[in-house]
Amino acid sequence: MAFIKQMDIASTFKSHWFSSDPDAADKKIQSDLKSSCEIPTHLAVIMDGNGRWARMKGKTRIEGHIAGVDSVRDIVEACAELGVRYLTLFTFSTENWKRPEKEVSALMQLLVKVIGRETRELHDNNIRFNVIGDMGLLPEKVRSVLKGTIELTKNNSKLVLNIALSYSGKWDIVQACRAIAYEVNSGRIDPGSIDEQLFTSFLSTAAMPDPELLIRTSGEFRISNFMLWQSAYTEIYVTNTYWPDFRRSQLYDAIREYQNRERRFGQTSEQIHNKTIAASKH
Repeated sequence: MAFIKQMDIASTFKSHWFSSDPDAADKKIQSDLKSSCEIPTHLAVIMDGNGRWARMKGKTRIEGHIAGVDSVRDIVEACAELGVRYLTLFTFSTENWKRPEKEVSALMQLLVKVIGRETRELHDNNIRFNVIGDMGLLPEKVRSVLKGTIELTKNNSKLVLNIALSYSGKWDIVQACRAIAYEVNSGRIDPGSIDEQLFTSFLSTAAMPDPELLIRTSGEFRISNFMLWQSAYTEIYVTNTYWPDFRRSQLYDAIREYQNRERRFGQTSEQIHNKTIAASKH
């Protein structure tokens, strides 16, 4: 679309990822977080508020989405530095296809520009790019760019940057059910053997652990059809900050909050405490 081409998108992005080491204060914060308690292995984010941020600034919605790209970069960098192994960003839901055609088209063009521009930086910094969602609904040009980045970075190991695109939790569950039903019908799976572990192996996130922490920006108290099965015991952190203003300092606040929570998984506090004591003796 013409109005996308007229925007100086390149000028909104930093030229290099990890172009400089974190400053001393940031390194100290990261060190404290690492030493105080465990860092989430898998962190998920519902990046919400781009449109409201843009309206507040007197800008267009697509300018809000463009502004959110810098937040993505800062959070990806901070997570890689902290030792987070999986970062899943809810980028575009199946419900988002209902938005005005002009906005959807602009988002698809922005996605192509951003991924195409950042692929080499992701690869050079040992970050693996992955996509979950119904890619069949995406335009061919978008699929082509995504597949190229996935292929180039597939052996990288520092951080998996997992983009949920044309994704919903209900879709994920339904596609898993269909795949299992096909295997049952083909005689490769005994219906009696279906359990939680087997079902999980058919989800789009089968190769990764469930997220320990889910962050939602913009103050909305719902998970919006995101990772419904995987979030059964995920800690949820909500901030009023709109996504374009969300940076590593807010990420650190979320992780501190997570570290101060007691994750019981149906057990009592006493059981958790006793297990911790027992583990410390070994």
